[in-house]
Amino acid sequence: MKRRVVITGIGAITPIGIGKREFWQGLEAGKNGVDRVQSFDVSLFPTQIGAEVRNFDPVMFFDKKECRRMDRFVQFALAAAKLAVEDAKLDLSKVEKSRAGVSVGSGIGGIQTIQEQTDVLKEKGPRRVSPFFVPMIIGNMASGYISIEFGFQGPNTTVVTACATGTHSLGEAMRMIQSGTADVMVAGGAEAAFAPIAFAGFCSLRALSTRNEEPARASRPFDVGRDGFVMGEGAGVVILEELGHALKRGADIYAEVVGYGLSGDAYHITAPDPGGKGAALCMTMALQDAQLAPEEVDYINAHGTSTPLNDKIETLAIKQVFGEHAYKLAVSSVKSMIGHLLGAAGSVEAIACALAIKNQIIPPTINYETPDPDCDLNYTPNKAQKHAIKVALSNSFGFGGTNATLILKQFAE
Repeated sequence: MKRRVVITGIGAITPIGIGKREFWQGLEAGKNGVDRVQSFDVSLFPTQIGAEVRNFDPVMFFDKKECRRMDRFVQFALAAAKLAVEDAKLDLSKVEKSRAGVSVGSGIGGIQTIQEQTDVLKEKGPRRVSPFFVPMIIGNMASGYISIEFGFQGPNTTVVTACATGTHSLGEAMRMIQSGTADVMVAGGAEAAFAPIAFAGFCSLRALSTRNEEPARASRPFDVGRDGFVMGEGAGVVILEELGHALKRGADIYAEVVGYGLSGDAYHITAPDPGGKGAALCMTMALQDAQLAPEEVDYINAHGTSTPLNDKIETLAIKQVFGEHAYKLAVSSVKSMIGHLLGAAGSVEAIACALAIKNQIIPPTINYETPDPDCDLNYTPNKAQKHAIKVALSNSFGFGGTNATLILKQFAE
């Protein structure tokens, strides 16, 4: 029998708020986190908008010397982990460190450092490249720093699966606890890709919205006028615990993680399978893992990127899996508010699901104005809705055709 896994701590660094309270208040209010990019000069870029984390001060979490040795994605990850451990009220002196691990990933890693140090190399020569360059850019440094910070000696791993990274990170951490490999896992994703080279790459793909004159209205999942995703940044980290471990110490429980599915489209490096087969398979696998019927799901946190293809095909996949029940489901995309956090998207959205279950409120899809005939479900338009939620499903799909689904359930002993 699989061991049960619960969420006991939440840490969020997002464009609409830092910490679970600010993040949830922003979601509930339909707050917009999209504006003109300030990280660098975007005047020559076809897209000039994004969802940046504007009020993050790393010195609030670590000293200045430490900050200089960490890429921004690592700063986000470690700060979110600290918030999650604090929120979980984990007494580190009583945690068996060899039974506690970390599974935190990033879709891109230290791209800002790559940009900066490439400029140093060109302008000042190889001797001026930072000795910290390599450890600053590699994706597993988020897990590494978190492990060192808390002394967790159990599984220390990193998932890199593009925009599905955060969801896969939680799913793999869940399995480690279920299998008995660990009792506590720090799990999530972090991303800080606002570097000119990364932004230019997404622009060249024509993947980003060019609604530059109306940034607050640019991210509009499922709306007929959607024209691309809005890039975001941030981190979402949770504390996962084996149920007995959590109950023994009297932990507060947000939700139980009961299902995990993962699949590949085997179709195209950037475009989703037009029949939605990979996404449908992923959701079906998660339902089977959770031993739940489709009719038992109340809410779907959609991948909902605001791109013409993704939203149409995700809707198709949902209808394939859920049949007539698809029209009874509440669906929403929080990317309408926070943009697409790439490797951090799935973990931040899992947090949104856990808080939705805790508060019995569905966060909205803002900027939903004109329905698309191909997207005909209930997307919780523009305003949060009170709703009974026992089971929530969260989707993440990434370049390379990688898919991930998590299912969270209201906790009951």
